[in-house]
Amino acid sequence: MSVEIVDGSTVRSFVDDEAAFNASVDGRFAALDADRDGALSYADMSGELMALRVLDTHLGVDGADDGLYRGLFARFDRDGDGKVGLHEFRAEMEVMLAVANGLGFLPVQMVVEDGSFLKVAVDRELAKAA
Repeated sequence: MSVEIVDGSTVRSFVDDEAAFNASVDGRFAALDADRDGALSYADMSGELMALRVLDTHLGVDGADDGLYRGLFARFDRDGDGKVGLHEFRAEMEVMLAVANGLGFLPVQMVVEDGSFLKVAVDRELAKAA
């Protein structure tokens, strides 16, 4: 983890660079696809979803409630077949545009996970500035 300064333009620039964004999304998908079958099951994604700890850390919800994480998984599984394909994963990752819009143009200091999309966006922006 690291503390970074992020604003909406940093995230938007990353998402707008289709090649860089898709490469990052594809890499994350491949890393999660433990059995290498080209689709993510709940088992493949559950650790990642639970690692977010958003629900229990920020909302005081018991993290042991698997139903909450299954609901998040269902959001990715747009066709309801119990697996998340790359196209579904990419489509849901476009939530990064909502993150960008939420951040706006004022810089915000935040803790980001190494390897996360926000960290990749920040590192990309720093590399452009160097």
